[in-house]
Amino acid sequence: MHIDAADLTAQLIRCPSVTPEEGGALVLLEELLCEAGFVTHRVDRNGTPNLFARKGPKGAPRTFGFNGHTDVVPPGDAASWTHPPFSGAEIDGMIWGRGATDMKSGVAAFTAAAIDMAESLPEDGALILTITGDEEGPSRDGTVALLDWMRAEGERMSVCIVGEPSNPNVMGEMMKIGRRGSINFKISVKGVQGHAAYPHLVKNPLHALVRYLGELTAEPLDQGTAHFEPSGLQVTSIDCGNKTTNVVPERATALLNIRFNDAHSSESLVADLTARAKRIETETGVEFALESDCSGESFVTEPGPFVDLVRAVVSRETGVTPVLSTGGGTSDARFVQNHCPVLEFGLVGRFMHEVDERVPAEQVRQLARIYRAVLDGYFA
Repeated sequence: MHIDAADLTAQLIRCPSVTPEEGGALVLLEELLCEAGFVTHRVDRNGTPNLFARKGPKGAPRTFGFNGHTDVVPPGDAASWTHPPFSGAEIDGMIWGRGATDMKSGVAAFTAAAIDMAESLPEDGALILTITGDEEGPSRDGTVALLDWMRAEGERMSVCIVGEPSNPNVMGEMMKIGRRGSINFKISVKGVQGHAAYPHLVKNPLHALVRYLGELTAEPLDQGTAHFEPSGLQVTSIDCGNKTTNVVPERATALLNIRFNDAHSSESLVADLTARAKRIETETGVEFALESDCSGESFVTEPGPFVDLVRAVVSRETGVTPVLSTGGGTSDARFVQNHCPVLEFGLVGRFMHEVDERVPAEQVRQLARIYRAVLDGYFA
């Protein structure tokens, strides 16, 4: 059974699956996968749509997995688009529409490759596809729910490719073997309000907060590690709600984000920032309270047979040897890495989330060929 990955991309774009709506995208994929002999399960949780599909024996010692999402960000003003955002129109070799790059094309490519491979699986081999409708949303009931369900059902992937766009400009130039962690902090401080002319009667929370933030930003958190660039800390907001110049406010808050490498964990960063706050609290008398929210720990899939296989196939198919990167934001690979070795390879991400999002149709077909060649190599 052959599926044209570009045509499937267009069909998926026509499903208006703005997160968290399913929009018909998973229904379409489930029908195709069932027709190809895959066992499928809808693993919806808390209203979030998810799809699991497997071809081959459960628990096979060699089980290759793909992960991706069909939900998309809102298109914005449809009148700003050259072609309607859910048209899936193919014009001059480009497929237009929301999700064309991120990442209905990636899902279409690995679905086409998996269906094409389905009848050639060895007896000890299996394919698993995990597709969520929650990657662009809170990411609490998407891939996480699928992995929870798989654990309960005894389903297991040996390795996994996440089909997110991974190339900045040219097909084949980059694959992601890890991601930095990301943690947000809200720093709340409380002092004593009073007249600015009588500093001995106040405890200025802003002075303490600025001192604290100055310490955090004065020196880099680290110098980078073997696979990661230095961690980055960015102060994103400072606010006290005070519009009067002669009043020292009682309270102030700051927001910051840290993108951290494998020299740190969310736990170690919370401990460090808390210890710094306690010291300044003792020295100034201004009370500090910290709230944190970690959206993912840093991880890296060390180069080895899996990484080498994918890299060799990409190089052969594109003529470009991909750089092994851990840069960028977060993806659902941060959840998959707790289950099995994972890497990310997909299309060029140039137009993702933009008005007039689009992708070359032939690039989608090329990605499907790459995925199929990886499967051939893995199961050889």
